[in-house]
Amino acid sequence: MRLPDFEAWAIFAKVAELGSFARAAEEIQLSKPTVSKAVSRLEQTLGIALFNRNSRHISLTETGRALLGYANRIVTEAEAAEAEARGDMQRPSGRIRITAPVTFGIRHLAPVLPEFMRRYPEIDLNISFSDAIVDVVADGYDIALRISALADSSLRARRLCDVGLFLVASSAWLNTVGRPEHPRDLEDCKSFVYTNTAAPGMIRLRKKNSGKEFVLPQTSRFRADNAEAFLPSLEEGLGYGLFPEFMVSDGLQEARLERILPEWEGPVISLSRLSTKQHGNFCVCPAASKD
Repeated sequence: MRLPDFEAWAIFAKVAELGSFARAAEEIQLSKPTVSKAVSRLEQTLGIALFNRNSRHISLTETGRALLGYANRIVTEAEAAEAEARGDMQRPSGRIRITAPVTFGIRHLAPVLPEFMRRYPEIDLNISFSDAIVDVVADGYDIALRISALADSSLRARRLCDVGLFLVASSAWLNTVGRPEHPRDLEDCKSFVYTNTAAPGMIRLRKKNSGKEFVLPQTSRFRADNAEAFLPSLEEGLGYGLFPEFMVSDGLQEARLERILPEWEGPVISLSRLSTKQHGNFCVCPAASKD
């Protein structure tokens, strides 16, 4: 019986987190060839490619993105086991302040909290559900879940998974305005604009395979800083929008919504967990969730 290659799984998670074999090797104090061989060994064992590689950068394959959650769970559980063996987690207690995006937090963080509270009965939770980007240290948070680029270099950061952004609309809307053949066909269509971004109303798209890019200027029908506010109007056929996969997955599965131009991809953003060092070992968030 062949045992799982836990070291290779951990190295895969670190390379995915940092987006670089060289940076991963530097952080875990191994040579770059050792890191590269570990990932190749895991790919050979699994029979799949985990990364797309070229001379300038690497990116996760679709299968690699799906498996990253499992890799993070392996690392998190191993860290927790080592901490407990050292006595660091014999009687964890106190209050943990957490900040998380509203929709993701309600849909995916809240359901795992009962298990956490049963496991750590002496820990109190204080959670702020907000889409605003806060200063984690200055505002006194211990853990932050973010679906965005990271800037808090003083914190421990772990990339949990990638989050796809989809152009979506209702079937009724598409039947009325017609199904577009190119993103430019949407320029004059009314849409929902999420304002909590660097460039509200401008959607950067990339065509699969060819890599061709197109920046779509939105014609605003409804602007808001919380995208979940758009969903009732979206399903009523009052416009289109760019939404994270986890927010529209139910509507897509139940055929209330359709993807528009699925051959064009929105920017891929990451779900990451940021924590101060003393709280880095607590798995409060759904680390293995792909959504």
